[in-house]
Parts: sequence; structure tokens; C-alpha cells
Amino acid sequence: MEETRVCRVGRIDFARAWAWQEALREKRRSGQLPDLLLLVEHPPTYTGGRATLPEHLIDEGLEVVPIDRGGSATFHGPGQLVAYPIVDLRQRGRDVHRYLRDLEAVLIRTLGAFGLEGEARPGLTGTWVGGHKVAAIGIHVRHWITTHGLALNVATDLGYFAAIKPCGLESEEMTTMDALLGRAVVLAEVESALLRAYADIFAVELTGIERGELEGCIACPAQNP
Repeated sequence: MEETRVCRVGRIDFARAWAWQEALREKRRSGQLPDLLLLVEHPPTYTGGRATLPEHLIDEGLEVVPIDRGGSATFHGPGQLVAYPIVDLRQRGRDVHRYLRDLEAVLIRTLGAFGLEGEARPGLTGTWVGGHKVAAIGIHVRHWITTHGLALNVATDLGYFAAIKPCGLESEEMTTMDALLGRAVVLAEVESALLRAYADIFAVELTGIERGELEGCIACPAQNP
């Protein structure tokens, strides 16, 4: 069984997390590291993927970070579990569509652990429960190595979504696990459920790596692939 190193990073600025992913992508490409999975939580940040249009930004003065993932505008912030897999798709049949479906399956199984019935929608990415979107997916692939990933609204302040059309949708379509369950959900418990689902869906053995060790790996120069 292949190994995936998991780091529960905690709170981190979006720009820093993005820089980490780019550095780790090169180390994964050169074989210096196995696949990785970063679990993070961001301070309030709006990002715009490659499909973002002006009409997706309701607040014209909004500061939006343009990024290279697929999809449109979205919000990241406290109470949202964000997972960034750094995966070598050369080891997985170079199948980007299968990878996206696997991420959706991870989300659906994670929600199922809390008694919620998640579903995917044909032609779209992300996960819905009862007609409301609870999780978004947006990835980037270069040299067959993935960055970015998924964002699951656990206890996110949905008011932030009113400034945008998240993923091109109306903000009213967004929801959280807290709202769906009618109670507060512990983010760490959702992390654990997501890790179990990820290990099963991707058929990998998860081993931990501390944030300090990960930062040390990032600081080391990447080797030529």
C-alpha cells in the first residue's frame, strides 16, 4: 500500500499555504517526498479560480486572490476544513476526472460519518446535501502533480458568501455541517472522519508529519526530476 504523509497544519495564511503547495509539488515530482495531504484552516480570504467572471463578484471592491485552480470565486475562513492533496497522478493512471470523483467520494463518505447524505451533481464539482452546497472542489495539475483541493463548510460564517456568487451559484445555496445537523460540530472530529475516508478511497496508508518537519522539507532545495 502506498504511503501518504498527512500534516494537520492548523491556521495558516492562504498565500503561505499556496507557496508551500508549489514547493511540495516540485519535491513530489522529483521523488523527494511521497504523496502528501495538508489539512488547514485559513483566515478570511476570497479566491478566484480560472473560471471567475466579473459578475461573480457582487462587491466590486472586494479583494480577491487570483489563483490557478479550476472553478470560480469562493471563500475560505474559520470553521472551514480545507484539504490540499499533493498527489502524483502518474501513479494513478494520469486520470484527472477519476481524481476529482475520488475527492467527491471522500467528501460524501465524510458527511456520511455524521449521518448526512451528500451527493455530487453531474457536470459540477463539489458536494451537496438536501439541495445546498456544503463543500467545494478546485484543483490544479502540472506535470501530473496536484495542488489545491477541497473545502468543507463545518461551521463557516455563511455571511461572507454574500459578497460573491460562490462557484457561480447564489450565496443562499451554501450551507454548513452545523446548519444541517442543528448542532455544533467539532472540526477535529471532521478532520479524523475525512482522513479515514481519504485512506479508504485512495487506498493509501496515512502517516503523520509535524508542521515543523514539513517546513524543514520545504526549506530544502528541490532536486531536478
